[in-house]
Amino acid sequence: MIRKFLLRKSIVVAAGVVSLAVLFTACMKDKNDVPQSQVSALMAFNLVTDQPAVSVGLSGNLLGAPLNYGNFTGTYLNIYSGTRQLSAYNGSNTLLDSTTYTFEPGKYYSVFVTGTNNNYKNVVVQDNYDSLKASSGKAYVRYVNAIAATSASTVSISSGEGSLVNNSASPGQVSPFIAVTPGSLNVNVSNGTSASRTINVAQQKAYTILLMGQPNQTDTTKAVQIRFIENGTVRD
Repeated sequence: MIRKFLLRKSIVVAAGVVSLAVLFTACMKDKNDVPQSQVSALMAFNLVTDQPAVSVGLSGNLLGAPLNYGNFTGTYLNIYSGTRQLSAYNGSNTLLDSTTYTFEPGKYYSVFVTGTNNNYKNVVVQDNYDSLKASSGKAYVRYVNAIAATSASTVSISSGEGSLVNNSASPGQVSPFIAVTPGSLNVNVSNGTSASRTINVAQQKAYTILLMGQPNQTDTTKAVQIRFIENGTVRD
């Protein structure tokens, strides 16, 4: 069964940086709305530090307008299922990376375009919402390590109840969703340069934490930072 998600999307910028004043509201299609024999859903992110705008295409067709650095499509876009060629282009329509991926009918996916300095990668993951339980009373969080570095980053997430995550994340790694008690979470990432912030998570909500930027970058808009989006509300 595909869970129905009531989505309210926003990117919240790290402390000290002005928030993006863009809110998105949408209602995901459930199994009665989406023709599961042919349709999947895809959300795309531009996390490429040195590309102010990135376009994402599927089998030669662009998915909407170019995405500015740190932005995303704001909602899941319906795409045809099957094995597709997923490509990312810069503002000059130069190919950054191309990936072949098989999208299953009725499933949700995210693509994070990552990297810097002619070393780019499309990181595609299935968003496994079917495993999340609304009745648990929990919130759900995951992270993507889009820090533009060749080495692993140290990621920690904690709450008033103690440590939730404390591990080494390779470039482009996307963690699974974990259940957490609603409230404040302290997030830290380190890779030569550290960034920290506190985020508040609510019951039944699912979130993706975006670890992004480039170590030792003097431009604050491109420095290592932590943002997050609210993926949606879990419905049983």
